[in-house]
Amino acid sequence: MGRIGMLLVTILLAMLIVSGCGNDKDEAKADEKEKVTEEKETETEEEVQEEEEEEQSEEEEEVATKASATSDFSELITFMENETEGTANILYEKKEPQVHTMEGVEVSLDAYTLVELKDFHTDFSIPFNDETDGGVIIAQYTVTNDTDNDVYYMPAFYLSFTGAEKAYNDYRDLLPEEDRLSEILSPTNDYELKAGESVTGYYAYPFGKSHLQVALDVSTVAVEVPAAESVKGDFGNPIGKVGQFTLSLNEAGAEKVAANEAFYKDKITTDDMGEKKMLKEESEIGKSEKLGEVTVTLDGYQFTEFTPNEIEAPRFADWTNGIVVLTVKFNLDNKGSDPIGLSSMSSKLIVNDGDQYMFDQGMLLDYSYNDLIETGNSGEYLQIYLLDKEQYDKIWKEKSFQIEFGPIKGQDAKDLSKGKTANFEL
Repeated sequence: MGRIGMLLVTILLAMLIVSGCGNDKDEAKADEKEKVTEEKETETEEEVQEEEEEEQSEEEEEVATKASATSDFSELITFMENETEGTANILYEKKEPQVHTMEGVEVSLDAYTLVELKDFHTDFSIPFNDETDGGVIIAQYTVTNDTDNDVYYMPAFYLSFTGAEKAYNDYRDLLPEEDRLSEILSPTNDYELKAGESVTGYYAYPFGKSHLQVALDVSTVAVEVPAAESVKGDFGNPIGKVGQFTLSLNEAGAEKVAANEAFYKDKITTDDMGEKKMLKEESEIGKSEKLGEVTVTLDGYQFTEFTPNEIEAPRFADWTNGIVVLTVKFNLDNKGSDPIGLSSMSSKLIVNDGDQYMFDQGMLLDYSYNDLIETGNSGEYLQIYLLDKEQYDKIWKEKSFQIEFGPIKGQDAKDLSKGKTANFEL
């Protein structure tokens, strides 16, 4: 090979080396760029995760702070001890809120505590049924108006329980004036709650020693939640429906409340009349019939064995063979021009293949004159029947059950479906 040939070979080799180096550099740059991108993405993911963890931690701390503040009744208890010259001891407390909503007005039982109060001054004996030992339930309530209009709310949260000799209400002298809900919403401000406003205050329910023991034996008490009013001083214009809070007073009560969540809310359940045991149930049935402009839908039913408690037993003395309760849940969709009056209607249960029948037990349902399903709205409607357990076990339970529902009635018992009824087979 000549000098010229050698020179050409050398030039070609140099070009190949330079090209290879360039590729290596490019690959290195690409690798470095990819590494930097990955590091940035990793950092971004870590930052996002850290931010989310911080936000979650802050939310948890906020909830914990609120719960702690809500459940701390120590200052109120100290005030009560000083005021009555008594000695207080916490027996039980609960800080899981219960909420009742009424068309934009919300009432919350935020927390409560049951305090034993002993050896207090005789000046305070009258609300403790003339005893100087007893107990007090201190409850924190919040009332919120989420509507665009001012409303009027009288906080008459009466408390009762099975076997109670009276309805219990707030005894204001046990709490500081500025903390009493009855001072925050009172006649001096016409019980007015402005649009968007929320207020929080306390109630004190006193029990003499003997009354307290009855309540502890029952283990739960109930508080009635009144409806709000749209017009000042006019109690004929309720907003929403009356509600109820159930307060457990000990662990047995807490277990009872948890167990009762499985049952439909007839008065046997809500008024704690005794023990229910589920025998058979079905839900989400969805069978519908039309009665005039109202669509009646069978949603579900529950057969339960019922054992009355000692206090309620005399009320069911005629049921010597035991009791089976049938509670049936309907949904009523009202497309008519009149409100449906829930306390005005009735139904009939047909058993033993049509050979026997019985009417519903309206006294065991919690419907009042003002409980309505307005035109254009839909709502739940319960019916309840008491069955002789011996006949249920030996004859009825293997045969069909039929319900003749209706007619639909208005608030003043006006027939809205022209005598027509709907029929459902369970």
